[in-house]
Amino acid sequence: MTKPVILAVDDDPQVLGSIARDLRKQYGKDYRVLRADSGASAVEALDAIRARDEHVALLISDQRMPQLDGVGFLQASILLFPNSKRVLLTAYADTDAAIGAINRSQVDYYLVKPWDPPEEKLYPVLDELLDDWQAGYRPGYGGIRVVGDRWSPRIHAIKDFLARNQLPYQFLDIETSGEAQAIVARQPAPPTLPLVVLPEGEVLENPAPAEVAERVGLRTRAERPFYDLAIVGGGPSGLATAVYGGSEGLRTVLIEREAPGGQAGTSSRIENYLGFPSGLSGADLARRAVAQARKFNVEILAPQSVQALRVEGPYRHLVLGDGREIACHALMLAMGVSWNKLPAAGADRLEGRGVFYGAAMTEAMNCAGETVFIIGAGNSAGQAALYFAAYASRIVMIVRGGSLEAKMSQYLVDRIVAIPTIEVRLRAEVRTCVGDERLDAVEIADLPSGATETVPGHFLFVFIGAAPHTEWLGDQVARDELGFILTGPDLDAKEHLAGWPLERAPFLLETNIPGVFASGDVRHASVKRVASAVGEGSVSVHFVHRHLATL
Repeated sequence: MTKPVILAVDDDPQVLGSIARDLRKQYGKDYRVLRADSGASAVEALDAIRARDEHVALLISDQRMPQLDGVGFLQASILLFPNSKRVLLTAYADTDAAIGAINRSQVDYYLVKPWDPPEEKLYPVLDELLDDWQAGYRPGYGGIRVVGDRWSPRIHAIKDFLARNQLPYQFLDIETSGEAQAIVARQPAPPTLPLVVLPEGEVLENPAPAEVAERVGLRTRAERPFYDLAIVGGGPSGLATAVYGGSEGLRTVLIEREAPGGQAGTSSRIENYLGFPSGLSGADLARRAVAQARKFNVEILAPQSVQALRVEGPYRHLVLGDGREIACHALMLAMGVSWNKLPAAGADRLEGRGVFYGAAMTEAMNCAGETVFIIGAGNSAGQAALYFAAYASRIVMIVRGGSLEAKMSQYLVDRIVAIPTIEVRLRAEVRTCVGDERLDAVEIADLPSGATETVPGHFLFVFIGAAPHTEWLGDQVARDELGFILTGPDLDAKEHLAGWPLERAPFLLETNIPGVFASGDVRHASVKRVASAVGEGSVSVHFVHRHLATL
């Protein structure tokens, strides 16, 4: 395979030579660095690269160019290479335009000229962008191949599992791919799809995600029987707890039942997280957090579930999904929440066949030219609408309430309103999902009038409500009527703390069991934002230390 391309664009020959020289010095071993002296010639170069079926990792363009400026070029490049990273080179006077480009044109970063020394002002930025791009790079060889029907729920489950665990794969549709048909024909008996073909050639027939995890080397078994701190849940709050616990020398294990990142890990874009003006995807946030946790020797078990909690004196015992047990002195419960099921006729039957929960970004390419329905009015729904608008010909947002502003951040509302292909239907709901083998249409009801309309479309993404994963705790950990965990001042002295064994009151994030904490979305009355979850997870380690000091 040819090396992925980094394309530098500038109409000033001296500047173009300088940026190309610095790029080749740092990245020439792994990337092919190309140059273009205008926006128009850069578009022609991208057309040629695409015709050769090559990959573009990074586009770095000057802003002030005649005819087609940098923002215009980077915007045009989205149609050719939507997954490439984009950097705008600006003069100091053009920073306002650069920030505007971040909002309008999927620009990932802007750099102010000059960038000397590149070791401080250029390479650190580009290193992170290229790491993010590599995490989603699908070279089409040497990796995992998934064979099956694109409308199969099992295919969706496998693809989603691989993507969320940062495992590169190539999907081969049995209906259209000759390679897929050849793989099936080579099997000794007609196989049950899907097939997962591992890099060394082993073929797994209709495997569960846990079987794939074992074959590709994901860790699901604990190395130790005992830890200072165990964390259940690998969303932003659990990962933050792991990073801070590990960095402060605690023997820490994190247990995640699906993939690190939790519900936030499926977000197409998080744009209001401090320090990331161009935003970052949930997958990127999860990947960075996992790398950071492992840097501090945190052990991560995923996919792995926890079935039960047993408290014996100062020890908290966790029964894992494979029947094994581990123990700890301090336990963090950060299981997060999941989307509620859509209460529409046919929705359960068509789940994974056009009805999806969360952003399901693995389906984005299949949405090209399609009508996509999005149910929900929170930030996750808004980000999904903007993300899928880059692929679909039409987005229909279906909202029960009377406005988007009630639950969605204003910056998302403004961008949604500005995109003509996004239609917002207020005071509406989906009554029926229509289809046999796949979703073919949805019946939408206008709530004030009661009138219904059946609208054709094959993709529906659901972002409604949230349910906590706390049923395995039984009656020993105090929860509210919806299952969210009560902590600190939310614990009633008479109702919840009758058996509290200590003289001190529970810490801020501590449950009714000493040394058992809760943070993030699973906690009663928490703020449902990524930054809030990260903040709770990081500050919780302070209370963990105070608890450990008393043992």
